[in-house]
Amino acid sequence: MAPHIDTGLAIDTGNEKQHIARNSVFAAVFITLLKLVVGLETNSLGLLSEAAHSGLDFLAALMTYFAVRLSERPPDREHTYGHGKIENLSAFGETMLLIVTCGWIIYEGIERLLYRESHVESSIWSFVVIIIAIGVDISRSRALGRVAKKYNSQALEADALHFSSDVWSSLVVLSGLVFVAFGYVWVDAVAAILVALLVLFVSYRLGKRTIDALMDRVPEGLYEQVLETLRQVKGVEEVRSIRLRPSGAKVFVDTTIAVRRTTPFQEAHAIMDNIERAIHGRHKEIDIVVHAEPAVSNDETIADKIRLIVSRNGLHAPHNLEVHYIDGQYHVAFDVEYGEGMSFVEAHALTDRIEQEIRRELPSVEHLTIHMEEDQPGQSAVAGLLDDDERLQHAVKKLVSADRNVVECTDVRLLRLGERFNLAVDCTIERERTLEEVHRIVSRLETKLYDRFPRLRRVVIHAEPTR
Repeated sequence: MAPHIDTGLAIDTGNEKQHIARNSVFAAVFITLLKLVVGLETNSLGLLSEAAHSGLDFLAALMTYFAVRLSERPPDREHTYGHGKIENLSAFGETMLLIVTCGWIIYEGIERLLYRESHVESSIWSFVVIIIAIGVDISRSRALGRVAKKYNSQALEADALHFSSDVWSSLVVLSGLVFVAFGYVWVDAVAAILVALLVLFVSYRLGKRTIDALMDRVPEGLYEQVLETLRQVKGVEEVRSIRLRPSGAKVFVDTTIAVRRTTPFQEAHAIMDNIERAIHGRHKEIDIVVHAEPAVSNDETIADKIRLIVSRNGLHAPHNLEVHYIDGQYHVAFDVEYGEGMSFVEAHALTDRIEQEIRRELPSVEHLTIHMEEDQPGQSAVAGLLDDDERLQHAVKKLVSADRNVVECTDVRLLRLGERFNLAVDCTIERERTLEEVHRIVSRLETKLYDRFPRLRRVVIHAEPTR
């Protein structure tokens, strides 16, 4: 199934994601500058660490903005699965930035605690900056989280985690400043280390998620959900394989299912369409490709198996197929049409092959009779009837009407194919007759017509009951 790309939806999605990412960039710049200025004025390591953390948030927000822009590009020849992995790479880059910064903060905090003293001022501006930062971080985290959940965007989710971690780290720094105000300067360094450890923990979670995405790890529970959905679709006999590949906000699924081998192609195609609808109804982010394979079902009949064997040998499905079960063995008889112009020897050889396959696959078949007929495909007819054709038409109607079992011959149609004819006859038979009796009457009439008119190529008689 070829993937369908809704261009209008993609544009709306991209606009909202880019808008929220761009706002986060502006927020990160504002908070970083505010913390940096006040941190330098007060010489607070906790506040400077927060400024560094916010600076990373600015870089992360910038990476996220460009990532969501690029990830919305449609698939091309070089990137057939689209550009969604850019979001995962962006999240991985943000994680690396966080780890490096945390390392520096921890190192600087230990230096202040063990080897050198530092002067830290606890001013009203320090508290104001932290409180403003907490308010902005909460606002951005909620906005980013909402859009990330809406579009399943890992890049925006990573950015939301950044701003969320800022809230907690700002609270730690705020506590440190309170202690500094009472003369416990060393608490500022401890607060900075706690901030770094908290950010490292967030970085670990984020890094694990991004590496899992880059390694195509399936989201928890998604495989089971897809499997359950596939099994619930009517016509799916078996789910033979499922492969899932996350890429940014989308998940690509390749699945192989088993469909009864007696299912017509059009119906099998409808089953695959139903699978796509069922999956999209539950997971709109999934792009699924379905491959169907034939399967032998438990309720497949002997007649079904014989039809498949005949069709497998390049012939039309057999007609007049009769299967009788007597004393533990099957007695089978059917008619098969062979290609026009095929010789008797060639047709017989093909019949032998069909018979051998039936006996090999169906050993319970004891007696097997195959009646050979020549296939008579339609040809271009000559427009109009000649005088002798009209006489033939009249003679056919007279012969059919003369049969005592026929109430009336209502219509006779001739189709002239070269020097031969296809004949279609409509006649009325008493309604009290059984279907078996009507079949015998029609068969006798066909035999009479073939014997009486050797130029006939094919005869079809349609029987109507009396009113």
